[in-house]
Amino acid sequence: MSTLERLNQDMKEAMRAKEEGKLRLSVIRMIKSAAKYQEIEKGEALSEDEWLQVISKELKQRRDVLPEYEKNDRQEMIGTLHEEIKILMDYLPRQLDDAEIMALINAAVAEVGAAGPKDMGKVMGKLSAATKGKADGRRVSELVKETLSAMEG
Repeated sequence: MSTLERLNQDMKEAMRAKEEGKLRLSVIRMIKSAAKYQEIEKGEALSEDEWLQVISKELKQRRDVLPEYEKNDRQEMIGTLHEEIKILMDYLPRQLDDAEIMALINAAVAEVGAAGPKDMGKVMGKLSAATKGKADGRRVSELVKETLSAMEG
């Protein structure tokens, strides 16, 4: 089942669920709206990968604002954001854990012959395709930085 088909099916279920489905319905509509905007810009229907990019972008936006709400102790918004993140994660492929990310990093470091932090761009370039939609880019970047810094010392 494609992401669009799944979103449409889940949207119908959320509409039937009335009150319990309100947040899920809102998130699904937001995904579809962002995708529609992309389709209009592109002039054609989105591929499966492009759907995942739209969802990943929405997820990243929520993760980026979360620390701000936490800093200002906005508990109601923090709870809502965590729920939205959980809903968005349902539509992405299984996320890689740190051990899996480290295995990819070690392979990329060996492949590009990285020797320290100055090679961060080469390593990240190699990793981007392998981790796209499967891992938080910020987390991948942190792990690469740690790995390359350890090599230098």
